[in-house]
Amino acid sequence: MLQHTAIRAAVNNGVMVLTGGPGTGKTTVICAVIRICQSLNMDIALAAPTGRAAKRMSEATSCEAKTIHRLLEMEFSDDDYAKFKRNENDLLDEDVIIIDEASMIDMYLMNSLLKAIKPGARLMLIGDSDQLPSVGAGNVLNDIIASERFTTVKLTEIFRQASESLIITNAHRINNGEVPVLNIKDNDFFFLPRGYDADVSSTIVDLWKNRLPKTYGERAAEGIQVISPSRKGIAGTETLNKMLQDALNPRSNTKREKQVRDTIFREGDRVMQIKNDYDLTWERDGKEGIGVFNGDIGIIETINTPAEQMIVSFDDRVVAYEFSKLDELDHAWAITVHKSQGSEYPIVIMPLYGSCPPQLLSRNLLYTAVTRAQQMVILVGQSRIAETMVANNRQIMRYTGLLRHD
Repeated sequence: MLQHTAIRAAVNNGVMVLTGGPGTGKTTVICAVIRICQSLNMDIALAAPTGRAAKRMSEATSCEAKTIHRLLEMEFSDDDYAKFKRNENDLLDEDVIIIDEASMIDMYLMNSLLKAIKPGARLMLIGDSDQLPSVGAGNVLNDIIASERFTTVKLTEIFRQASESLIITNAHRINNGEVPVLNIKDNDFFFLPRGYDADVSSTIVDLWKNRLPKTYGERAAEGIQVISPSRKGIAGTETLNKMLQDALNPRSNTKREKQVRDTIFREGDRVMQIKNDYDLTWERDGKEGIGVFNGDIGIIETINTPAEQMIVSFDDRVVAYEFSKLDELDHAWAITVHKSQGSEYPIVIMPLYGSCPPQLLSRNLLYTAVTRAQQMVILVGQSRIAETMVANNRQIMRYTGLLRHD
């Protein structure tokens, strides 16, 4: 059984890579390795590249997980330059380092992480090598696997309960170059055919505002995330965000607003941090911390124009943005697939539209979008777009030098 092989490999090797698609049991392996290491009195650190991924890791393992930045104790120099306190001169104390969503790690962050791991410690990297590569430079996880220098186990068996989910079976179909099943009406994966791009976007608005809350209850709307291949086009994130804001959080005399260039931020809006900001401070349960990271999603609580400040709640963290910092935020009713990496959402709605740039109609992009969903996927648009994406397995080459065996 591959899971047993993976557990033995993690315990017996200094570096081990675990990869596999949804429903193949990666979390089961992680939990087993944690229990074994704890029984051997080994100190363990769990981490992931983003806050959302770390939170999911904590929930899945019932152990604290941190962002890699927090694990490495990010701090600032006198010239306000971000750096990591933990490095080759101040090594991490833990005996075992387990990193989830490793496909998202770029070469600079991996370099910093490896420098901080003490000699003799074990490193376990977990990720789905078939997802999109990191937004930053490099193709670290795939290069490590391709080097064949480290023990790698790829889980391929879909377990019975997972196999009953059309989300998971369709994800594996996409990954294997097969068109997803689109004609089953009573599972967790739905397709709504729409011929025109304008109908695609209006249908998505109707789903969020009316159809899904009516069918599944008002709270269902809180778990919806629209994920589009592109920012551009009639069903791209720029247009969808304006339409969804107008429908879900319309202008009101009771809601204050702030315009930043062409964007109007309104109290109650869903927003996303679009760049790493290592010096933004946040408060949680009376305690302060620093750092808000690319992909973090929150809600605008208040806009205080006289104070030139906007308060955003990111789950349990509250951040006060000076108006001068608002270019770091964007609306997040709809986000791109790249921005969704490392996150999961109860309900994912994805437009398949004709005006999407052709270079974005790729297999790994569709696969990444589908695997963000926990409970339901709804594709809206043209089936031929799904077929095009599945057929296009071309990937942009990234030249990193990591595979050189000098």
